[in-house]
Amino acid sequence: MGVSYSIFRKFPTLEQANELKDLLKENGIESILADNVPPVDVTFSGNTLQNEIEILIKQSDFKKADELLEKNAETLIDQIDKDYYLFEFTNEELYEVLLKSDEWNAFNYTLAQKILTQRGKSIDKDLLNSLKNERINQLAKPEGNQKPWIIGGYVFSLLSGFLGLIIGYFFWTSKKTLPNGQKVYYYSENDRKHGKYIFYLGLIIAPTALLLKVVSQF
Repeated sequence: MGVSYSIFRKFPTLEQANELKDLLKENGIESILADNVPPVDVTFSGNTLQNEIEILIKQSDFKKADELLEKNAETLIDQIDKDYYLFEFTNEELYEVLLKSDEWNAFNYTLAQKILTQRGKSIDKDLLNSLKNERINQLAKPEGNQKPWIIGGYVFSLLSGFLGLIIGYFFWTSKKTLPNGQKVYYYSENDRKHGKYIFYLGLIIAPTALLLKVVSQF
């Protein structure tokens, strides 16, 4: 079985993605460039159908890669102008940057720590790890009530089968990638169970509907 790679970062341009790829390579971290992923793999940062270049690395390298980016960002912080917008953030807003580190780049994440420290706030590894774990737990929760889509899936399966196949498969198999590289199911166990039923119902109805359409032409 091959090594599994997960999405580490996304970039709007190939040039930006290659900069990170080169940095990772220089520090012994293997990576893969990918232009989006299949829509059944929904990432923590949003819709994978957007036009983005992705950097994928092994899940076991995520911590090392994060530390590398933070260390790289530290070398740039002393050069930053004091009118940089993060300096205007309240302490609460800066703590939110630390909590939602997946929504910010390594530079802003590291700068937020430094600003809070300068303001007399205690920032240590235990706090940062606690915030990261809290964020992981938040993002790992399955999506909320999908009842309207579930009902629609059953209806489409009964009407034609084909669209029901797609909806059912999506609910049954969709996964999202968390900031630590872990992949979890996007929907609850109950919704995935319905997705499986919808898929197999569509699998039965679709060939029947196609056969009836062909027979009706004779």
